Amino acid sequence: MSELEVLETGPLSLIQDLGRPGYLSSGVGVSGAADRGSARLANRLVGNDENGACIEVLMGGLALRARAVTTVAVTGAPATALLDGIPMGHASVIVMEPGQTLRLQYAQVGLRSYVAVRGGLAVPDVLGSRSTDTLSGIGPEALKPNDVLPVGTWTRNFPNVDVAPLPAMDPGPLSVRVIGGPRDDWFTNPDALTTGAWAVSPDTDRIGARLNRHAGAPALQRTSEAELPTEGVALGSIQVPPSGQPVVFLADHPISGGYPVIGVVADEDIDRIAQARPGQLIRFTTA
Repeated sequence: MSELEVLETGPLSLIQDLGRPGYLSSGVGVSGAADRGSARLANRLVGNDENGACIEVLMGGLALRARAVTTVAVTGAPATALLDGIPMGHASVIVMEPGQTLRLQYAQVGLRSYVAVRGGLAVPDVLGSRSTDTLSGIGPEALKPNDVLPVGTWTRNFPNVDVAPLPAMDPGPLSVRVIGGPRDDWFTNPDALTTGAWAVSPDTDRIGARLNRHAGAPALQRTSEAELPTEGVALGSIQVPPSGQPVVFLADHPISGGYPVIGVVADEDIDRIAQARPGQLIRFTTA
C-alpha cells in the first residue's frame, strides 16, 4: 500500500466520498462531497469507483508528497496544480514519482477543489463512509501537516483519457432553479425569492450557503411569527430564519429544522451552489 504525506492543507482540507445514506432515521446525515459531480469526475479520471474517498480542498493551498508512484487528478474549482513547480492541466491525469510534490495554488473562481488518488484514500470508514461531517463531527478529522494518508490498491484498467474538457467556472451571477414549497405559504411575498439577486455571505460553509439581499431587492416576510414544529429537511432546502436571510442547505446540513422551507434547489444545481464564493450573486428561477 502506498502513502501520501500532507505538507500543507490550505484553509481547510477534508476527506470526502459520496456520503453515508441510510441513517437519517438514526439522526445521521448523508454528508459527502459538497460538489458531487466534481468528486465523481476526479475518481473516474484515476480509474476509481465514483464513491472513492478523495480530498475536498477549500480554495486551494494543499501540498502532498508521494512516497511511491501515485496517480492523481484535480477537479472542481480550478486551483492550478504544480508538480515540483511545473503547472499541470486541470481535470487531467497526473502521475507523481516517489518524492515529488503536488501543490495547489489558490483558485481564482469556485470554492472547492477535489484531489482523487488512484486506489482511493484508505482511511477507516464510519458507518460505511469515509466522509467528514463537519456538523456532527463524524468521520476523519480535517487534514493537518505531517498527516500520512494510506492509498488503497486498485484493480481496474487505467482510464483511456488524459484530460476531461470542462466549461470554465463563471464568477458572474448564477441562475439557479428552485421548486417552491413546502412552506412558501408561511410568507406574505414568496415571489421575493425569485425577485432580484441574492449575494453569498462570507458565513457560507459545508452546512449551508447563507444569502444576503442584494441591491435593495425585497426581503422575505413571514405571515406569522408562530413556531413551526421541527420537520425533516432535504439537501438543497432553502430555510428562512427570522432574519429573513435564506440558507441553502449543503452536504453537512441538519436532517431536521424548525424554520420554514420556502423552496428546494433543483438537484442538478446544488453542486453549483456549493462552488459559489462569498459575494457571488445568485438569481433563483422557478423550476
